[in-house]
Amino acid sequence: MLNEIYLPNERALCQWGANLMQAILATPRQQGVVIYLNGDLGAGKTCLSRAMIQSLGYEGRVKSPTYTLVEEYDLAELFVYHFDLYRLADPEELEFMGIRDYFNANTLCLIEWAQQGEGFLPPADLILNLQYREEGRAINCQALSDTGRQILSALGHH
Repeated sequence: MLNEIYLPNERALCQWGANLMQAILATPRQQGVVIYLNGDLGAGKTCLSRAMIQSLGYEGRVKSPTYTLVEEYDLAELFVYHFDLYRLADPEELEFMGIRDYFNANTLCLIEWAQQGEGFLPPADLILNLQYREEGRAINCQALSDTGRQILSALGHH
């Protein structure tokens, strides 16, 4: 299942991120949700992650985890782990940081540059490919699990 959404500006991207988070919360799940965020530098991956995290009421600064690899947000509804693997030198580093400990029942893992951690990351429920399109962004959504399909359905993308 692949759906493309055109978002004309950053405000629309942020609103879509908030809607995506509501769809995630509305989806019954037995395990955590894993979303891979793909796209060129500056395509809006961190902006989308920030909008999702802030839509849960988080008021602190949501920064890109480019140098820390992961930022953790302990929110009322769930734990959100925001990964940025752009600077990862070797996927095996993920093993040393205890990557498996992040993927639990009440977690949402947003992973930028997931291809850098290939072989050490669980499969994605959703893959979001962000691209520049005119003044805005296009997001191609691909569901790879029942959970991913339910999230897209709750979001209104069938």
